[in-house]
Amino acid sequence: MAEYEWQRIARAIADDIASGRIPPGGALPGIVRMAEEYGVADRTIRRALQDLRERGLIETLPSKGSFVTEPADDQDGV
Repeated sequence: MAEYEWQRIARAIADDIASGRIPPGGALPGIVRMAEEYGVADRTIRRALQDLRERGLIETLPSKGSFVTEPADDQDGV
């Protein structure tokens, strides 16, 4: 089954998060920069980020950008 571009990008970013390349609290590049880096439209990046937010991997703060969230088990102090 073919993968949409936004899915490929979301997977690549999720892999960077899982490997620690982008650590908890780390900022993702801006939408325009990522669009240029991946060679896609801004809209495609926005869809990938939406997927990552829905999965709880990132949070987006207005006028600040998108950041990697802390792992769930670390938030509870367990």
